Amino acid sequence: MKKLLFCFLIYLLQSCASKQYLKKHGFSGEITRIIEKTYVIENNQKKLLYTKTLNFTKNGRVKTSKTLDSLGNFIEKTEKRLWFEKRSYPNKLPYYCKTRWKPKQRERISCYTQKQYKQNEVFAHYTKNGLIDKIVDNFSTFYTHQYQYTNSELTKIVVTDKDSNLVSTIKVECLSKDNKGNCLEQKKESTNSDSIYITFFTFTY
Repeated sequence: MKKLLFCFLIYLLQSCASKQYLKKHGFSGEITRIIEKTYVIENNQKKLLYTKTLNFTKNGRVKTSKTLDSLGNFIEKTEKRLWFEKRSYPNKLPYYCKTRWKPKQRERISCYTQKQYKQNEVFAHYTKNGLIDKIVDNFSTFYTHQYQYTNSELTKIVVTDKDSNLVSTIKVECLSKDNKGNCLEQKKESTNSDSIYITFFTFTY
């Protein structure tokens, strides 16, 4: 259960919000594609969890993405449409996600089925330089994910519930970078799990 929760937190933080993906995650350079391979390390064994491929528009937003499990089965596909993002899944109806800009550097992201049943909603807050400040779940868990940076590099994510009680602390460390300063290998550890998560990034410029 703890592993599933931690994976969900990582996935939620990566996929939400329509602000320029590359900017809000601190990537630099004219990136057209990113491939992310995320592994879990348990008992000194490394196991692939999922592979995510993101293709970008010229202004750094996600045009399409596909997430596959360790066997190559798709978990989620996304497509950028003019006014919304379509998210497709293998065993349930697709979601249609709308983003509305709010005052004070905020975005409200709401996802619905085609029959207009709301499935989730989050508020994404950004710092003055465009990085993610915090993400507030307003529908299911009601958790808040507060991002912390050192020299504009993500080092910690603090997760609290709606009563401000600590749920988890995720420590983030970049182990290596390319010549443009983008992270090639990122390590994440959560206080909710003894496992270590490693993500390898491959960039196409």
